[in-house]
Formats: sequence, C-alpha cells, structure tokens
Amino acid sequence: MNKFSPIGSDWDDVRKELFTPEEIAASDLRVALICELARARRERGMTQQKLEELSGVSQPVIARMESGSTVPNLETVIKLLVPLGKTLTITDLQTA
Repeated sequence: MNKFSPIGSDWDDVRKELFTPEEIAASDLRVALICELARARRERGMTQQKLEELSGVSQPVIARMESGSTVPNLETVIKLLVPLGKTLTITDLQTA
C-alpha cells in the first residue's frame, strides 16, 4: 500500500489511529480468550453441540462467539470453562 493511503500502510497503523491503547489491549484480550476457548474445545475433540450439553450455553451462542460476531459475557465464559477443563487467571499485563 502506498504511504499516502487514507487507511495507512497496514492494519496496525489503522488500529493505532482509530483506537486508544486501552481499547486495543481489551480487544487483544478478548481475541486471546475466545481463541483459547475454541482451541481447548477442538483439542478435546468436542463439538459445539457437545459443549452446549455440558455447559448449558447454546450452540448458536458458542458459534457466534468463536466466529467473533459476538462478545461473550463473563457468565458465559465461566459456564464454558469447566467442561473445557480450564480456569480463568488474572495476571499483570505484559507491556511491549
């Protein structure tokens, strides 16, 4: 992309222009959490339907969450963690 492009040279440039560092950090955390939940489900050979049965979270909600079209609330995440054999840990942010 040329350096005079109205949207910047790459997504990182655009992201930095449109969002605050706090918004970027929050988005990155959401993506990491959702990716980890989806990875854990696949590693266990579990279908979204089976996760629905074990967690009580409907399969369409799981599908929308994994596709990134919705952001799960904390209660939904907690319901998904146990059948996936996971827990939630709060640690200091790593600064780059």
